Amino acid sequence: MTKVRITEYLDIALDSEHWCCNRCGHALGSARENYKHGCLVAERALEEVHPPLVEGGSYSFTPDSRYCRLVEFYCPNCGTMLENEYLPPGHPLTHEIELDIDALKRRHGVSA
Repeated sequence: MTKVRITEYLDIALDSEHWCCNRCGHALGSARENYKHGCLVAERALEEVHPPLVEGGSYSFTPDSRYCRLVEFYCPNCGTMLENEYLPPGHPLTHEIELDIDALKRRHGVSA
């Protein structure tokens, strides 16, 4: 099997055209689609993740969850966090990685 590292925690298996967790090898779905759909997804409250940015007396400022949300993506097999992103509420998940899989296969000598 020919795997190519795409991010720190994400590989592509060129033979099967699947995204894979780099840590455990778990397949996350078609490499021609958004790998995030094969992940466990957790939305975290910003107050839980970020300490107050400004503190003083009875006033403290933390990021406002009404305007921003933190979405985390985990491997469903080993639990490794693969990615996270900050999005406005209601915004769809981003599809930030789109590869020319056919060119990668040619480069690595994998038949189509």
